[in-house]
Amino acid sequence: MCLNRQTMRDLRRRVGREEFDYQALMAALSEYANPRDKVTALLRRGDIIRVKKGLYIFGDELRRRPYSRELLANLIYGPSFVSLDSALSFYGLIPERVEALTSVTTRRPKSFDTPIGSFIYRQSPRGAFHIGMDRVEEGDVAFLIATPERALADKARDDRGYALSNREEAAQYLFDNLRIDEGEFRRLDPSRLEELARALRSRRVAICAILLRRLRSAA
Repeated sequence: MCLNRQTMRDLRRRVGREEFDYQALMAALSEYANPRDKVTALLRRGDIIRVKKGLYIFGDELRRRPYSRELLANLIYGPSFVSLDSALSFYGLIPERVEALTSVTTRRPKSFDTPIGSFIYRQSPRGAFHIGMDRVEEGDVAFLIATPERALADKARDDRGYALSNREEAAQYLFDNLRIDEGEFRRLDPSRLEELARALRSRRVAICAILLRRLRSAA
């Protein structure tokens, strides 16, 4: 199977995004004989990379900009949006860069190991799913991600390895364990955190909201 430069130019022209699905790929190759054979050849050469069945990105040689892991997380398993550690890192609330990309979903928890890294999905109560979900645009890419308050609420609710039953334990968990900067924590909206505590039915989140109100009133 010969893949010449004209084929590559045509493919890049017809598929404008770095992240694309099987339908877009087949449409871009529809004028060629045996488009499925071309897909196989493109994968073999590394011109395109299969993230999961039906979802692709361009390889290094054809890539025009960095692909969006956040958008791919939305597409790999949905409905979902980026949250927990990945969203906390995105907003600079925790100092560590998170390797596995974490999201919440209304479906059962699941994880995916892909050629571009791991994607982990935690389950959210269906009735609380849309609370604290935001849409972020970066250039020509838009993806769904938790607000800072929702990311923190999901993390506190999900992280059962630490006691969190009073303000002192909440402060130790947030500032010592997660290493959230206290000043950044004070900038969060306590009303939103309280709403999330009710929606998620989480006393752990409620304790964080109580701590936030106390710190803001003392400032």
